[in-house]
Amino acid sequence: MDNNQENNIKDNETPVVSNKRYGRNKLETFDWLADVPAVGSKQCNLVEVQFKNTRKGYYLNSLNLDLSKGDIVAVESAPGHDIGEVTLTGPLVICQMKKVGFKSDQEIKRVYRKAKEADIQKWQEAKSLEHSTMLRARKIAEDLNLNMKIGDVEYQGDGAKAIFYYIADDRVDFRQLIKVLAEAFKVRIEMKQIGARQEAGRIGGIGPCGRQLCCSAWMSSFISVSTSAARYQDISLNPQKLAGQCAKLKCCINYEIDAYVEGTKKMPSREIVLQTIDGDYYHFKTDIFKREITYSTSKEFPANLVTISASRAFEVISMNKRGNKPEALNVKPSARAEVKEFTDVVGQDSLTRFDKGVKKKSHNKGGKFRKGNRNSNGEKGKNANKE
Repeated sequence: MDNNQENNIKDNETPVVSNKRYGRNKLETFDWLADVPAVGSKQCNLVEVQFKNTRKGYYLNSLNLDLSKGDIVAVESAPGHDIGEVTLTGPLVICQMKKVGFKSDQEIKRVYRKAKEADIQKWQEAKSLEHSTMLRARKIAEDLNLNMKIGDVEYQGDGAKAIFYYIADDRVDFRQLIKVLAEAFKVRIEMKQIGARQEAGRIGGIGPCGRQLCCSAWMSSFISVSTSAARYQDISLNPQKLAGQCAKLKCCINYEIDAYVEGTKKMPSREIVLQTIDGDYYHFKTDIFKREITYSTSKEFPANLVTISASRAFEVISMNKRGNKPEALNVKPSARAEVKEFTDVVGQDSLTRFDKGVKKKSHNKGGKFRKGNRNSNGEKGKNANKE
């Protein structure tokens, strides 16, 4: 393959966007307006820039730089500048700003330039200090007897500032900690409190389903999960099975709760007792998607379990309201249908059914003739039967 063909292939290939800083691009936004000429012709000088993990910012391209998705840029920060990756350009940035609740009166910082080689080198050096800084900061917080855990550290692109993400159950007075950290690392210190779910997303891992944690793959907003969601789905209330790696209830419990709530509305109440001549039946379990309910004759333990459909349960409930009781909970057939024996109608069970109607050819062996056959002289064969 010559150089011209290789260049043509590279030009026609779809660019693969990946986070060059941390090896993955979380919360990637697809620019579905990029191929629309009417929309693409409109000039929009706003860009979305992503930093470590879920931290994003919106900046003004005041110099009208030719920026595209995946470019590494130097943006305005306080103090100095920060380095990030462009994840979205064009009119769709305005929609994203409305989605995240960006206030119109809020100051929009600027994009300085595309990152130079010196900027990237300095940024890589600062990034390499994050892990060691986190371990040392944990030791300092422990020596100060602070009830907090530092989960992650993020250095600014120019190394002038470091953001410390911490977890704490109660309010923490970390004024003394900031002074010690500033003296130890010679940078500006910023403290941000995060929750246990956000910490699990920043650390990452594999869930019991065998896939990457949702909080580290695509989730950006965390909704509280309650045990009532597990009860709706008839999940065993076992803390070890319901808790994720963050020691909180798994976020995936909320994924199907809406379908279960809608299905439960079409089922009879679990508190209703079905009355029959045989006795009373109490709710034991419900299969919402099959619309089947299992009843037991005892409240405390499963006994004489009977599974019926939801329509049959509503029928029994209406009968009980009228003061009637069915003989049994499940419907028994009035008369058993007689089983007819299988009869061969068209001869499909015969192995020689295709041979019928085919004339058998005579096979003469040793010059023998059948009855009535004569040889060329007009005489009967030797073995011919006498008339």
